[in-house]
Amino acid sequence: MTNNNKEAEQGTHFVQSNGIRMAYQEFGDADAPTILLVAGLYNQLIRWPLEFCELLVARGFRVIRFDNRDIGLSDKMEGEVAPSFLRLALHSWFGLPVKVPYGLDDMAADTVGLLDALDIKAVHIVGMSMGGMISQLVAGLYPTRVLSLTSIMSKTGAFGKGAASLSVARQMVKPIPKGTSALDNSVKTRQMFGSPGYLESDEKVAIDVKSEFKRSNNPAGYLRQMAAIRSAPSRNKLLNGLKIPVLIIHGNQDTLVDVSGGIETKKQIPHAKLVRFEGMGHTLPQPLLAEFADLIQQTANTAGTSTP
Repeated sequence: MTNNNKEAEQGTHFVQSNGIRMAYQEFGDADAPTILLVAGLYNQLIRWPLEFCELLVARGFRVIRFDNRDIGLSDKMEGEVAPSFLRLALHSWFGLPVKVPYGLDDMAADTVGLLDALDIKAVHIVGMSMGGMISQLVAGLYPTRVLSLTSIMSKTGAFGKGAASLSVARQMVKPIPKGTSALDNSVKTRQMFGSPGYLESDEKVAIDVKSEFKRSNNPAGYLRQMAAIRSAPSRNKLLNGLKIPVLIIHGNQDTLVDVSGGIETKKQIPHAKLVRFEGMGHTLPQPLLAEFADLIQQTANTAGTSTP
C-alpha cells in the first residue's frame, strides 16, 4: 500500500488543481462558511494544528488545509532546479533577472484551482508565513474568491521589511553540517525562530519534525519554494486595493519574519486590524490558538453573511 493510500484512509483526499495533484483535508459541516488554511515555506498541511482546525469548526466553519505544490503529498516539481541563493540575493538587491521554476503567483493559482475543484465560490483565507504571501495574492488577484483575509507572521515583499535575523537567515540556507542529522538540524532551526514566551522542548519539536519526515521529505522542494519567495515582487500596490476585512497577526519576537513585516502589511491596508503578540516568534503557540480562532471569527463576521 502506498503512503498516499494510507493518507487517504486517514482523511486526506486528492484533486487536480492548476495541472497539479494536490492533497487536502477538511473538517466541519460542508455547508458552513469555509476557512482555507494556506501553509508556509516547506510546511505540510499538518503544520496547521489539528486543535486549531477543531477550534475553528467549533466556531461554525468548514475548514480546509492542504499541501502546497512541492511539499507533503501534493505533486513535486521534480527536475526543476532552483537558482542559487547568491543569484536570488543579486535579484533582491540589484534587480538582476532570475529564472525560477515557479512563483508565488503560480501557488496562488494552485490555491484557486483547489477551490474550483471543490466547487467553492469564495472563502475566508488564512495564511501563515509564505502562506500569508500566497493568501495576499489570492485576495488581490482573485477578489471575488475571498471574503476575508488573515495574514499571520507574514510580509508584503517590500524591501527590508520582515527580514530574518542574520543568524536565522544563515541557518535557513547553509548546508547541514557534517556529523549532524537532518532531524537534529531541523530541530535546531525551528528552535532558533521559536516563540520565547511559549517554549517547546527539543523533544517535542523532534516529535513534530519526525511526523513530517515520515509523511514526506523533499529537500529540493524547499529550495524551489524559497526561490519563489525570494523572486517575488512587492505586493504593496496590490494590497492597497483590498476592500475586504483583513486581520494581521504577528509575534513581537519573530526572528524569521520580523514584526516589521506585519507593520508594513498594516500600512498598506489601513483598514486592517493588526494584533501583535508578546512572546510569540515564528510559530503558532498552543496557548494562543483559541485567541487566534476568536480573532479570525470576528474578522469573518465583519464580511457579512455571504457563504461560499
